[in-house]
Amino acid sequence: MADTHLKAARPVSPTNMQGRPLSPHLSIFRPLITMVMSIVHRITGAALYFGTLLIAWWLLAAASGPEAFAAADGVLSSWFGLLILFGFTWALIHHTLGGIRHMIWDFGGGMSAAARNGLSWATLAGSVVLTAVVWLTATAIR
Repeated sequence: MADTHLKAARPVSPTNMQGRPLSPHLSIFRPLITMVMSIVHRITGAALYFGTLLIAWWLLAAASGPEAFAAADGVLSSWFGLLILFGFTWALIHHTLGGIRHMIWDFGGGMSAAARNGLSWATLAGSVVLTAVVWLTATAIR
């Protein structure tokens, strides 16, 4: 009798009542461009922290003297360092364009499905094109 009373007092979870989760899990969704861009926006935001640390290291090395600067510059001008800087440039541009996309949404624009998808694709394409422009310009000037 006591066991029956305890079982009746326990709340029944929504998953047990309907046999499925209350809200859908990511594994059942077909990835949409807006979903992917949201995830990439978060990843680029986190990556910018690490890239900013590299730039701070480079600036501190420049202020510390020629030996420290030569060491930092040697690391950042290696093929691996340039690859990291290229990724940082792309992350910075992509995150900025994603922020502009979110600002457009905050002001109530681009809310139709076609506009949301178009803004997401424009963020991706724009970040790739602008990164290439920045690096081609920097290479030409150098």
